[in-house]
Amino acid sequence: MTEQDLKRKAPGRLMPVTIRSRLLLEVASELSGDKEQPYQQASVQLHIPNTGGTRPLTMISSNAFSGIHAVAKGEADLAMTNPCSSLALAVRGKGVFKEPLPVAAIGIIPSYDVCLFAARPETGLAAVEEIAAKRPKLALSLRGQADHWINFLFDDIAAVTGFSLADIERWGGEWRKEGWVPFTLSERYQDLIGGRFTAMFDESANSWCDQAAEAGMRILTLSEATVQKLEAMGYRRGLLLKELYPHLPHDILTIEFSGWPVIVHADAPDDVVTHICAAFDARKDRIAWQGFGPLPVERWARDNIDTPLLFPIHPAAERYWRSRGYLD
Repeated sequence: MTEQDLKRKAPGRLMPVTIRSRLLLEVASELSGDKEQPYQQASVQLHIPNTGGTRPLTMISSNAFSGIHAVAKGEADLAMTNPCSSLALAVRGKGVFKEPLPVAAIGIIPSYDVCLFAARPETGLAAVEEIAAKRPKLALSLRGQADHWINFLFDDIAAVTGFSLADIERWGGEWRKEGWVPFTLSERYQDLIGGRFTAMFDESANSWCDQAAEAGMRILTLSEATVQKLEAMGYRRGLLLKELYPHLPHDILTIEFSGWPVIVHADAPDDVVTHICAAFDARKDRIAWQGFGPLPVERWARDNIDTPLLFPIHPAAERYWRSRGYLD
């Protein structure tokens, strides 16, 4: 093969640095989806060639609220987290966030979910508010990842309804943070059904809600007054519908756990934000999400049940989506 042949075969006449970068990103993409190896959270830095002192563009993926702090502090330029309520509380300075943070979104990856509190019938509980009133001796299961937003949501619900984890211990009970989503085949779920735990709080309702109700667990409701207080913080109400979960006795009022906001600093440069939006738009056919077909970027900046718009959209992102005809 001649030198001319090699040049003709060069993919898109890319510079060598670009070829190497794309090669590494493709390998990283494959590795992150390989369940046989543990490295599945991504952190990507893009550098300007031959400018050693220039700050890299840093992008991280995370299922913890630490990504919000990283963007607010300037440690990252982009982060993805879930649910939308975590970012809503950050911009308001509510809950675990002690002051408003200078963050915004370029859009929301659609994802619909609600949280649920399940309790064994012998607890006598039918509503979350009854925990403070009845002071039952609970063996409570919470998510093992300490910085997962579901645990901060639990703390906020508990505070609004008048109890805490310390109260559960004082009343003779206990709590454990262990395990992941309580899929029905998981050890954590089986420990609820088998009686090791008497109550469990988590999200991913479609993975265990109806099965838990069928097994005799009571799915606890929230009162309208409680939900209104949580909405004032930045949360959004949700419903566990009997239509979707036929073993429920009726619809259950709860808090939603929807949306994966893509986060940037509120003062992020317009050109950087525009390039990021264009990159998502260009690669939408290749990006996996929880639905079918291409990533629906046309819905990213629209308020909907699976994209709860509870916070500002960066102005440059809004201009980009509007220029593409995705916003009216």
